[in-house]
Amino acid sequence: DQLNKGVASFRNAQFQQAINHFQSAVEYDPSLLNARLYLATAYFQLYVPGGESEDNLKIGKQAIAAYEDVLNHNPPPDLQVNAIESMAQVYYNMKDFEKSKELQKKVIAIEPNNADAYNWIGHLDWDICYPRRMQVRKDLNIASPTDPRKPGILPPLPEKARAQLEEQNGPLVDEGIQMLQKAVDLRPNDFTALSYLNLMYREKADIEKDPADRDADLQKAEDLTQRALGIKKQETAEAASSTH
Repeated sequence: DQLNKGVASFRNAQFQQAINHFQSAVEYDPSLLNARLYLATAYFQLYVPGGESEDNLKIGKQAIAAYEDVLNHNPPPDLQVNAIESMAQVYYNMKDFEKSKELQKKVIAIEPNNADAYNWIGHLDWDICYPRRMQVRKDLNIASPTDPRKPGILPPLPEKARAQLEEQNGPLVDEGIQMLQKAVDLRPNDFTALSYLNLMYREKADIEKDPADRDADLQKAEDLTQRALGIKKQETAEAASSTH
């Protein structure tokens, strides 16, 4: 009865009421895995992504704890993935990119062909690399294009800054490219994966020592951009034709 009442409240977006019902359901029947999963999901829905208030962070941590509780009760693989992905999303919204990435790798351990998980890891690597690179450029006052013949292309970094950035970002760039390429291999028309793979090649270009390698990376990035735009254009055309 408490589980059913919780589901009804959940469907009406009354998440705090739903939480109370699901907690009661778990107390009445600790073996009720659905109640534990719904409880975690209700906390997840109540959490405001990016909100930094003490109350909101508390709800986010409660969501994580509730999903961990689900995992502690040996759910089937599909529910394991559901719980881990949701925890990773909360950590991402809390800006804990490393913890989010660690969880996405757990998803891959369960589902080796989960394209979303590979995509997320590449996305997270870029989220770490890009601000670091742009801060270096801002500090050196070279954060804008300087060659009118190459709009959007930033000038190479001075060697000392480039070497330091390669040491910091190199492993993440390599991992990001590997993961995003896997996502594209699994889903060749994935606009998001292609877009982030383009962005990661731009990160790679900025840490290349050889100008020829830098140019090759930028060309790969541009090719991926055009491929992604082609897919988006095709999707838009197909959507328009389906409405007639």
